[in-house]
Amino acid sequence: MADNQNKKKSPFSIYWIYAVIAVAIIGFQLFMSSGSSATIKSEDTFIELAKEGYISEVALVNRVRVDFTLTTEGKDFIKASELSKYKGMKDALNRGNRMGGKQEFSVKILDAGAFTTEVKEMNKELEAAGKNTVQVTPEEEINYISNILGFLLPIAILIVIWLFVMRRMTGGGGAGGAGGQIFNIGKSKAKVYENGKTTNVTFNDVAGLEGAKEEIEEIVEFLKNSKKYTELGAKIPKGALLVGPPGTGKTLLAKAVAGEAKVPFFSLSGSDFVEMFVGVGASRVRDLFKQAKEKSPSIIFIDEIDAIGRARGKNNGFGSNDERENTLNQLLTEMDGFGTNSGVIILAATNRADVLDKALTRAGRFDRQIFVDMPDINERKEIFAVHLKPLKLQQDMDIEFLSRQTPGFSGADIANLCNEAALIAARHNKKFVEKQDFLDAVDRIVGGLEKKNKIITPEEKRSIAFHEAGHATISWMLQYANPLVKVTIVPRGRSLGAAWYLPEERSITTTEQILDDMCAALGGRAAEEITFGKISTGALSDLEKVTKQAYAMVSIYGLNDKIGNISFYDAQGNNQFTKPYSDDTARVIDEESSNLIETQYQRAIKILRENEDKLILLAEKLLEKEVIFKEDLVAIFGERQWDKKTVEEKVDDAEIVTETTTAETTNENATTENGTSEESSSEMDNTSNETSEGA
Repeated sequence: MADNQNKKKSPFSIYWIYAVIAVAIIGFQLFMSSGSSATIKSEDTFIELAKEGYISEVALVNRVRVDFTLTTEGKDFIKASELSKYKGMKDALNRGNRMGGKQEFSVKILDAGAFTTEVKEMNKELEAAGKNTVQVTPEEEINYISNILGFLLPIAILIVIWLFVMRRMTGGGGAGGAGGQIFNIGKSKAKVYENGKTTNVTFNDVAGLEGAKEEIEEIVEFLKNSKKYTELGAKIPKGALLVGPPGTGKTLLAKAVAGEAKVPFFSLSGSDFVEMFVGVGASRVRDLFKQAKEKSPSIIFIDEIDAIGRARGKNNGFGSNDERENTLNQLLTEMDGFGTNSGVIILAATNRADVLDKALTRAGRFDRQIFVDMPDINERKEIFAVHLKPLKLQQDMDIEFLSRQTPGFSGADIANLCNEAALIAARHNKKFVEKQDFLDAVDRIVGGLEKKNKIITPEEKRSIAFHEAGHATISWMLQYANPLVKVTIVPRGRSLGAAWYLPEERSITTTEQILDDMCAALGGRAAEEITFGKISTGALSDLEKVTKQAYAMVSIYGLNDKIGNISFYDAQGNNQFTKPYSDDTARVIDEESSNLIETQYQRAIKILRENEDKLILLAEKLLEKEVIFKEDLVAIFGERQWDKKTVEEKVDDAEIVTETTTAETTNENATTENGTSEESSSEMDNTSNETSEGA
């Protein structure tokens, strides 16, 4: 290591030699071209001196230059002259005298024929005057050095460039050099973590994920103490696949394995196998496993394996990638082919396990599939404890309260929340991060940046207020709807109003719960119709949500009597371009979904008409305060008859989910409900962020 550092710090480089040679060649060429002659600027000066008889020994060199010497009288004339046009010649004569050499002068000519004619006419004049004529002798000058350099220099430049490129291609320019390393293109790009020295993450840094950590810790324990298992005849698992939504800690678990295992750990991404050259992916897979076997026992971690692990043979007519399939085939062979890889464990992570090839996920390749789910309230509490350590907090900070405020938040979301709260506290010049800073950070992340200066007309503001009041009223009056915690008509992000709710953390959802949720979502549009007699585009996100819920009830969850106990959900994505049902069934699905939505809309109108006075009172209070809380709803509607908890528990149970209206943004992560599968559950509950804008 010290030698490598010394080499990097060494100022000597072979390129300095190239630079010295180039400078020497250029200097020598300039010296040879300059010679000992001085150049005069004009042919007229030459003619004037010739007419006076001051010139002798005239030579026409290569028909582009005239070299001549001065007679003794000419030299005396030049030295005595004060004219500026003779200044260069005068200086040259003085230098020549000091050097003691023969002084030559030269003048460049544009047309040798015209110059010769002019000299002939001048000679006629000199003969007529009885003076000595000027004899011009043609000469051909060959500069061998210039010719040789002109021939060899381009070749030398090409050779230097070729050597430089080859040096970079063969790794001479360092790993990842700009040359691309064409001779190492088939080599693995994996980063090697030797004995855990390059990562300081351990299992203690991974909060929550107890089930996943238990599975992973067993693999690490096998590497550390394999005799404990082999004595009973057990075999080490060949691979473990980490599956889960983004931000739940899959890569963090892999980092912890690298820090705990104390064996060589090869880490790379699935995209590292992809290259524009044919056969590169398979070559890199072979080289990766070759290195891993040489350092066994070892661990290989492939992040985002779905980049190369997608199912083969699908949609061949739509641009399938044979190179990707070749890479996958080689990976399958290396993991469990004719030759076994003893002592090499494969870890992989993906959030798209449904698209992976079945041959990749079978036992013997990935023996274990570890699902890393969104953290529950207890796991969020542990995650908060980790991310709050670097922050300067108030002494009475309630971590349990923060965990209840963030249902549906992943570990990455919680880390971002803690950082956002610290930024908000610093922005207000606080010495410590307070509880309110975290609440503001939740609003900022879920609802977006507050826009206090957004231009909203009084009519639009009143419409938004009644829209949000409609949501709040319906959710308060229905048994299974999420009760409201806070409502605001202050614009945030792309939303003009938002409502925060108190969802239950449940694993399954009943029909009644879905219908009440749909009715509450349609409460905003119903309130507009009752109050103003007209509706607006502000309910776009609400309509998008209930439409997905209705179609999911009918075609996925089998919750419709007319369709029956049938699910057309395709977890593998085999029916992307065809419907798994007839046109008649599609018509029935459309009709039943529409009936579900319209029934809940009429139900919402009925509830709001029965409580119209309270709706108006709530909307007016919202217009006055712009932000109202749960206590304001209790004052207007009274305690919810459906709540069986004590008052103290209800105050503490302030978990948040947003439903936004009028060009609003919804964060449905807070209403994630695990159904039969992750994909179908997200389709029902809209777990992704959704935005809508008014027309």
